[in-house]
Amino acid sequence: MFSSVLAATGTDDRSGSFGNTPDRVNEAAGWFQDNWSQWLAVSLRILLIVIVAAVLRGVVRRAITRLIDRMNRTVQAVDGTALGGLLVNVERRRQRSQAIGSVLRSVASFLILGTAALMIMSTFEINLAPLLASAGVAGVAIGFGARNLVTDFLSGVFMILEDQYGVGDSIDAGVASGEVIEVGLRVTKLRGDNGEIWYVRNGEVKRIGNLSQGWATAGVDVTVRPDEDLDRVKATLTEVGEQLAKDEPWNERLWGPVEVLGLDSVLLDQMTVRLSAKTMPGKSLGVERELRWRVKQAFDRAGIRLVGGLPAQAEPEADDPSAGVAAPSAYASATSPQSVAASPIVPPPNLSK
Repeated sequence: MFSSVLAATGTDDRSGSFGNTPDRVNEAAGWFQDNWSQWLAVSLRILLIVIVAAVLRGVVRRAITRLIDRMNRTVQAVDGTALGGLLVNVERRRQRSQAIGSVLRSVASFLILGTAALMIMSTFEINLAPLLASAGVAGVAIGFGARNLVTDFLSGVFMILEDQYGVGDSIDAGVASGEVIEVGLRVTKLRGDNGEIWYVRNGEVKRIGNLSQGWATAGVDVTVRPDEDLDRVKATLTEVGEQLAKDEPWNERLWGPVEVLGLDSVLLDQMTVRLSAKTMPGKSLGVERELRWRVKQAFDRAGIRLVGGLPAQAEPEADDPSAGVAAPSAYASATSPQSVAASPIVPPPNLSK
């Protein structure tokens, strides 16, 4: 800009003459008068771009925030009801909505501000082609250098968007298993069965087994003696299942009746009857323990014996006191045929004398 002003005024540093200074001042003033409109137009255009970008960014972020708040209000509306208690985890939905909102706001801000910066640069008549090419090369280099970080981030975004798991779920992630205590865009935290905390990178998870979604199955095997009356066994088990479905809190944890599936195996010394019930996700172990407890009590009242495990050891017999006494021998009598046959032969007397 200053070089153009000097060129317009015709200044020559090598000449030390100041005689034509008024003419040069007049020429500079004329140049400014001729180009002030262009400067004003460029300034107004930049100001308009900044204002539009700021307003658009604020509107988009506010819309995203309202959308997330509406999702949270929907979750809170069903909280406390039967549907909310069975199907909705408020903390899980809240964290998931906040993570989605954070991602959307960051992406929106990057796109809007990046576009505004490029428009401002084009206003100054800057050639954007080399800049975009350099940015593309730099992006490829960063992508190769930080591919694990990018993989973890993208995997975390899709896990949250697809609702593969959430806080409170019991999952098997392959590299680790346990209860989810925090879901992040890069790392997922799991608490193992022994209390340890696993930090699992989202990019390392190749398959996920969610034990807390949908429904679970509680299965109990009851082993009885082979001579028990099967009709009486089935009637007792059916009564136990019906009573369990009526009592609290098991009536809420059971999503179906307790079914007696029949004989699972028949052996010489035992037979196994299998029970099955559809339960709330993550509640199958508690239902199985309660079923075993009630089945044992019901069988004790009905006189039905449970078997299983190692066979009972027979009690040792009492020692016979006569076992240590030896039987009488035939050789004890000198007149017995055995003693006579075993005695030495006496030679006859010598008659020649």
